[in-house]
Amino acid sequence: MIWEVFRQDRKGQPFEHAGSLDAPDAEFAEAWAREQYGRRGESVALWLAPRDAVHVVGDWADEFDLKYRRVDGYSIKARLKEARERAAAAGTG
Repeated sequence: MIWEVFRQDRKGQPFEHAGSLDAPDAEFAEAWAREQYGRRGESVALWLAPRDAVHVVGDWADEFDLKYRRVDGYSIKARLKEARERAAAAGTG
């Protein structure tokens, strides 16, 4: 069984993928991960997950649907032009 190993360098830091290992069960995988990624103190915490439990998150929203969430999603020049046009139309009516 293939296991994915995630490690944390220091408390408060994010976990990062460290690598994969082949082990027959969780107990052996934990011992092997400790030996490979924790023996020299390079990790303060480890996560193990069977590769079968890790899955792809798909079906991302279309880029155009997310523009309102981003600072650079709208052109300020276009918005200023629209605002000036509305102000001019309201002032002449």
